[in-house]
Amino acid sequence: MRRRFRRTGSPGNAAIAAVTVFALCSGLWLLRDGAGTQAPPQPSAAQAHTGGDNRSGGRAAAPALPPSPPDRIRIPSIDVDAPLTGLGLTETGSLDVPPADRKNLAGWYEAGTTPGETGTAIIAGHVDNADGPAVFYSLGALRKGSTIEVDRRDGGVAVFTVDAVEVYDGRDFPDARVYGAAPRPELRVITCGGDWSRTTGYQGNVVVYAHLTGGR
Repeated sequence: MRRRFRRTGSPGNAAIAAVTVFALCSGLWLLRDGAGTQAPPQPSAAQAHTGGDNRSGGRAAAPALPPSPPDRIRIPSIDVDAPLTGLGLTETGSLDVPPADRKNLAGWYEAGTTPGETGTAIIAGHVDNADGPAVFYSLGALRKGSTIEVDRRDGGVAVFTVDAVEVYDGRDFPDARVYGAAPRPELRVITCGGDWSRTTGYQGNVVVYAHLTGGR
C-alpha cells in the first residue's frame, strides 16, 4: 500500500549526516565475478562543474512546482525507468537506501524537498547488487545537458536538465554542496563510484547535479 505523503516539521537535507550512502556501495557483483566483470562507468573531468558553480546549467530554470511526492524517475539517455520509494535516515543519521534485492528501485529523501519544488531534492539508488548491474549502474556515463524526468503523484512530470556529473571519494564527500539548500528547484541523483576495494567495496559516490527546466 502506498504511504500517504505528510510533512511533520521536515528537518530538510541539513539533517543528513556526513556519513553518505555507503550502503549503496558494497560492490558484491564485482567481488563475486572478479576481473571478468566490467566496473560501472565513471564521469570524466569534462562533466564536472566549471568555476565551482553548482548552478551552471545552460538552460534557464523553470518556475517551482508545488510539493508533491515523486513516484518514478526516467533518464532516457542511460535507459533508466524506475519506481521510487521513500527513504529516511538510519540511526547514525546517514541516508537510508532502497532494498538491495530490488535492483530497479530507487529512493528519494522524503523528509526533504520533493522534486520540482524550490530546494534540493535527493534521489539515490544502487549501482549493482550480487546479481549484476542495478538501477544507477550507468549514472557515471550521464552527460551535461541530459534530461531527467520525475513523475509526481499530482499527475505532473518535473523535467530536469543535468548541470554536472562528479565523483567524490567518501572521505572528502562535500555534504554542503550536495545536500545544501538551493534558491531554485534542483535535484541530486546519487549512487556509488570511484575506486573499488575487495574489502570495503566502492570508495566514493557519483553525484548528478540538475535543475528544473520544465514540466508537463
